[in-house]
Amino acid sequence: MNTRVPATLLDGRVAIVTGAARGVGKGIAAALTERGASVLLVDRDVELLHATTDDLRKSGRAVEALVADLRDPDSARHIVATTLDRFGTVHGLVNNAIATNEPKPFQDITREDYDLVFDVGPRATFELMQAVYPVFVDNGGGSIVNLGSGSGTIGLPRFGGYAGAKEAIRGMSKVAALEWGRLNIRVNVVCPYAETESIRTWREWDPKTYERTVRGVPMGRLGDVVTDIGPAVAFLLSDEAAFVTAQTIMLDGGAAGFR
Repeated sequence: MNTRVPATLLDGRVAIVTGAARGVGKGIAAALTERGASVLLVDRDVELLHATTDDLRKSGRAVEALVADLRDPDSARHIVATTLDRFGTVHGLVNNAIATNEPKPFQDITREDYDLVFDVGPRATFELMQAVYPVFVDNGGGSIVNLGSGSGTIGLPRFGGYAGAKEAIRGMSKVAALEWGRLNIRVNVVCPYAETESIRTWREWDPKTYERTVRGVPMGRLGDVVTDIGPAVAFLLSDEAAFVTAQTIMLDGGAAGFR
């Protein structure tokens, strides 16, 4: 594995990462700051967000924290305004946050379950994309990376609402990429299959199913949030990806393929 990190890839860039307190969001934030970016970390978990912020600052990273509930209709405007206040501008947006009450059978998904995953997922993604748009226009461009999922691209039993929300994010991402391309605003989707806290809990709860699942990954493992998922997002936010937009990139070790 190549462990060299291009420390200046995102030098001088400012990004927003939602759901940044743990898991994939935390890994992405670590990878971005490792490459020179300044990042506003957004999450609703106060204690965990502050712990993540402290950890990154101890490593010399340029981060600020903002506690926000993405179900709040004013959250998108507030997040972008806070980023401008603390860093002066915004160059990148990573919509990672999601919330769900699944897994559960499709017929048992309630309106409350549906509203939760769609409000925190596609609705907040949609509103943050709109909120950051005028800043990107003034800057002469920008990059948005939205988080999709193999549960949507290929389907996953007992995740009906979650899969639908993730595919809604992919759909709006493609439309925005097509409309905003001439403004040098790029929009891409990544679908990670990574070792997170929830996956580790699942491994402890059902080790046989976990091992069987991992054996189904051609590369024989799940992704690391910092060294496998984060660098791909950093690339998409950088000038190295200046001609990449409207794409869905599967960061899954070959597990799902694209459909």
